[in-house]
Amino acid sequence: MKRLVSLAVLIFFCSTCAKSQEVTDHHHPPTPPTSSADANETQEWAKQRLAKSPRHQEWVKVKNGSREVSSFVVYPEVKDKATAVVVIHEIFGMSDWVQSLTDQLAEAGYIAIAPDLLSGMGPNGGGTSSLDRNGVGQAIRDLPPDQITADLNAVADYVSKLPASNGKVVVAGYCWGGSQSFRFATNRPTLKAAFVFYGSAPAGADNAPDKVALAKIQSPVYGFYAGNDSRINATLPATSAAMGELKKTFEPVTYDGAGHGFMRAGDAPEPTAPAATGNKEADDKATADYQKALTAYKANKKARDDAWARWKKVLSSI
Repeated sequence: MKRLVSLAVLIFFCSTCAKSQEVTDHHHPPTPPTSSADANETQEWAKQRLAKSPRHQEWVKVKNGSREVSSFVVYPEVKDKATAVVVIHEIFGMSDWVQSLTDQLAEAGYIAIAPDLLSGMGPNGGGTSSLDRNGVGQAIRDLPPDQITADLNAVADYVSKLPASNGKVVVAGYCWGGSQSFRFATNRPTLKAAFVFYGSAPAGADNAPDKVALAKIQSPVYGFYAGNDSRINATLPATSAAMGELKKTFEPVTYDGAGHGFMRAGDAPEPTAPAATGNKEADDKATADYQKALTAYKANKKARDDAWARWKKVLSSI
C-alpha cells in the first residue's frame, strides 16, 4: 500500500507541473542534492539504481558570471569522444530520478550533464536540497528566464569542451524542463537537437506560439507527449503549424494511454498488490486502487520504453 500511495502522489504532482569549474572528483557522490521536494518522496529505487552504476559520476560547479551552477556529470564507457546531453530537470528540481536518467544516458554512450537550476536560489545559497516541496516549486516559478538561459549556455559550453566530448551538444527536458528545452533551442543555435518531453513551445501573452522566438531555432525539435495530457497536447496543433510555417523541424509523437510524466512513472517499480486484511470493503477498495495504478503503470512503462528506443535512435544519428 505504501508504494501504491507513493505512486498516486507522484501522478498527482506530475499532473500539476507548471509552468570553471571546480570538480569534486569521486565516483559515487556521497551527498547528492536529493530533495524532500521530490514528488516521489525519496525515489529510493532511483537512488539504488544510481548507486549500482559502474560509470564515472561527479559533481561540478560551472561558472556563469558570479553564479556557480552545481551540475551532475556522468561519463560513458566508450572508446571514442561522445556527444553530450544537457538534461533539464522537472519542476521538482534535482531529484534522484534526474540523476538516474543522466546515468542511463551515459550507459547508452553519451556524456550527460544535469544542472541544478536552483543552485544558489535556496537558503544560505543552497540549491534544490535546501528547499522543501513548496519552496522548490516557488523557486522555479521565480527563476529569471535570462538566468536560466545563461546557466544552460554555461553548462553547454562546459560540457562541449570536455576532453571526452566530440563538441556536439543536445538538450533534453521533462515537464517544466521540457518547455525549457524547447525554449533553449530558441536561444542556442549551435544545438544539434532538442528533445522535449511533455513540454510546450514558447508562447506570447495570447498563449499563441512565439514565432519570433521559434524562428531562431536552428536544430530539429523532437517531441514526446502523453496521450492523457490535454493541457500540453492542446498546444500542439498551433505549435506544429507555426514550426511548419517557419520551415523548422518539429517531430512530435504522442504515446497513447500514458500520463504526463511517463518517463519517470514508467521507470519506477511496478506497484505491488495489496495484502488482504479481512475487511472486505477496505480490501475491495485497495484492490480497485491497485488495478487502476497497475493499468496506469503499464501504459506509462510502454510509453517510456517506446520513447527511450526512439530517443536513442535519434541520438545515434547525430
